[in-house]
Amino acid sequence: MAGERKDVQELSSEHTVTLRAYLDPIAARFERSDFIEDDPISIPHGFDDPDDRMVIGLFASLLAWGRRDIMLAKLGDLCERFAYQPARFIHDYRPSRDRKRLQGFKHRTFNDQDLHGLVSSIQSVTTSQSLEAVFQSGMTSHEPVRDGIEHFSSTLLNNVPGRPARIRKHVARPSTGSACKRINMYLRWMIRSGPVDMGLWTCLDPSDLMLPLDVHSGTQARAVGMLTRKSNDWRAAEELTAACRSLDPDDPCKYDFAFFGTGSAGECLAMPV
Repeated sequence: MAGERKDVQELSSEHTVTLRAYLDPIAARFERSDFIEDDPISIPHGFDDPDDRMVIGLFASLLAWGRRDIMLAKLGDLCERFAYQPARFIHDYRPSRDRKRLQGFKHRTFNDQDLHGLVSSIQSVTTSQSLEAVFQSGMTSHEPVRDGIEHFSSTLLNNVPGRPARIRKHVARPSTGSACKRINMYLRWMIRSGPVDMGLWTCLDPSDLMLPLDVHSGTQARAVGMLTRKSNDWRAAEELTAACRSLDPDDPCKYDFAFFGTGSAGECLAMPV
């Protein structure tokens, strides 16, 4: 486990035992292979090559917002545009030849200009290193995830041709206060192993991961008293992760399945008694 942690909130031992007994079965109910089909992680799971999984997984996580059926359809369209070989497509990408394959792509506010910029950036930064190596080179012993994300996102942003300001809203950084939900979700996919997550990276332990916090998981976490901060920002992600780490120091992110799973299923968590 890397570095000293900022545990924002401490749960009483009695509350910890009660919450663990309540949330563990819920997390286990959702962390099953049948969770994959309707989740954006189904997109990287559709590939066998680890490099393809890492590359398309990044796009799948960054575009994982909006109505689920539309989002999955858009990601399927993206795979087709990449000729179902995302790692090779990006490695060999030449705008003069290939940019026309990206034209017309749009998901919410992410358009084909953003797609071209991100493809070009990933190609540039992975010329001599992997995406994992880019992330790892920013890690520190004190704040491995925060500093790793800051470096990873800044590197991608700095390599987008022309550095258009609009791309910043698609690639989050902790320094802006963002909870970085989608990148933390990508890290969960890459680091954890199990029936859902893929365990492709070794630069972090599951114990280091941050909870992918959004409005839905935040609502569920507040319902069980594990999050007091009102904003769903980076400090709230730290607070929730600290609370989850008190329940399971080795694997705090397993509780993402309890918070997100119940919310997506239309269920509501309640304070256990």
